[in-house]
Amino acid sequence: MNLENKVAYITGGTKGIGLGIAKSLINADLKVAISGRKALDTEKLKAELGSDVLIIASDVRNFEDEQKAVEQIVSKFGKLDVVIANAGLGKFAPIDELSLEDWNAMIDTNLTGVFHTLKASVAQLKANKGHYISIASLAGTNFFAGGAAYNASKFGVVGFTQAAMLDLRDYDVKTTTIMPGSVTSHFNEHVPNDADGWKIQPEDIGQIVVDLLKLNPNVLPSKIEVRPTKTK
Repeated sequence: MNLENKVAYITGGTKGIGLGIAKSLINADLKVAISGRKALDTEKLKAELGSDVLIIASDVRNFEDEQKAVEQIVSKFGKLDVVIANAGLGKFAPIDELSLEDWNAMIDTNLTGVFHTLKASVAQLKANKGHYISIASLAGTNFFAGGAAYNASKFGVVGFTQAAMLDLRDYDVKTTTIMPGSVTSHFNEHVPNDADGWKIQPEDIGQIVVDLLKLNPNVLPSKIEVRPTKTK
């Protein structure tokens, strides 16, 4: 894909992995829109990313929010070529202690939200022969104690994205899921600090996204696992 004048949308793009991807795509000369569901510090984000970035309030759990987000992007930029479904959260507890609220929050955000984002943008992706990328996790193939809800959501994202890839490839739409291990981010209320230096950095995921978009059109890495070089 020639990246010049391409338009990208990143959910959960206001911090962490999403923000790192946004920075990388802007540096690669794409036009970028980001969304978040909480109160957004628009001025701070524009100071960090540039005045041309489109900042949208959207809760991926709500399909109508994602529809409106896509409409705003097309209204501003005229089209949408690249969609990164990144919004997600994690809450961890043994299954006998896991609350209904936490289960529903993760399934609705991490899995149903990924569907909402693709459903809202698929017409644009088909029209522009674009690329849809979901951010899953190594927890999408590796289960662990205390992770039942998170594992369920991320296993679902991997399966959903791979099936969507088969549905969309005949329209020349590329579909990829990226499965990171430990990344420096605000995930699970973590505050990034100097001790996170051994982890994958958000901009590293951003570089992977840029590299994916630059690949020969005949090449489709449909599932990518990414780990830190070393453990803590």
